[in-house]
Amino acid sequence: MTENMVMSVIKEALYTSLLVGGPILILSLVVGLLISIFQATTQIQEQTLTFVPKLIVIALILAVGGNWMLQEIMKFTVKMMNMIATVKG
Repeated sequence: MTENMVMSVIKEALYTSLLVGGPILILSLVVGLLISIFQATTQIQEQTLTFVPKLIVIALILAVGGNWMLQEIMKFTVKMMNMIATVKG
């Protein structure tokens, strides 16, 4: 296995993880920011207030985009398995 192959595997793994995890992270961050602004304006300082809306948003994202996320992870896995087969044999 050459250095270029290792770098391409790392690059592909980082790209896939950002592609799959990015929407969840970005939307939960936006929801947290909106809840924080709401808390600051209303002076409600309850720490658990952000948990439930973030949990609902993450569940909705997984319900809507879960199939696509699974397909992307499966594509990456198949690509890595094929690469392992070509390196070994």
